[in-house]
Amino acid sequence: MLKVNEIFFSIQGESSYAGLPCIFVRLTYCNLRCTYCDTAYAFYEGTDYTIEEIITKIKEYKCNLVEITGGEPLFQKESLELMKSLCDEGFEVMLETGGSLPIKDVDKRVKIIMDLKCPSSNMMKKNNYENINYIKPTDEIKFVIGTREDYEWTKEIISKYELTKKCTVLLSVVFGQLEPVTLVNWILEDKLNVRFQLQLHKYIWHPETKGV
Repeated sequence: MLKVNEIFFSIQGESSYAGLPCIFVRLTYCNLRCTYCDTAYAFYEGTDYTIEEIITKIKEYKCNLVEITGGEPLFQKESLELMKSLCDEGFEVMLETGGSLPIKDVDKRVKIIMDLKCPSSNMMKKNNYENINYIKPTDEIKFVIGTREDYEWTKEIISKYELTKKCTVLLSVVFGQLEPVTLVNWILEDKLNVRFQLQLHKYIWHPETKGV
């Protein structure tokens, strides 16, 4: 059984897949408490589903792209079996994870989008840098930038772990805290080989809208 906060059909708002139709499975619980969290409603609220029930629900949407998100989806160990089962069914599967829990047992067919938490999140101490050893070239590492300190720290981490040689690196702003143009200018000034991204869903719908 898995505790599921919501299952919905929308467009992918982030990553290099931004703009594509996608089915989202938002799992309940999270071991982090980021200062800018926009899904706190997923900390505890949810309904128990079997893996078979989740897959049946997903098939109703007739879309091949599925993202497992949260909360923190890896908090529930059964998420590993869910992702494997979805891959076996022929779905293209993405995992969005906060980067604090091990990714080494995630099915290699899954595209991982992994955060590394910046200083302003107050969760930087939870970063599991061992995970970088298991990142595949098809995966993506994301930094959410709220301050200039966050940006300078991000540059140091990218350099220290040679992240741009390992996979696509994503930089986005804390919504409503840092102007997108400011971060874009910093990236261009430093000629960083990263992908800037916006949270598209927050510009299409109201930022606090659930299930989009």
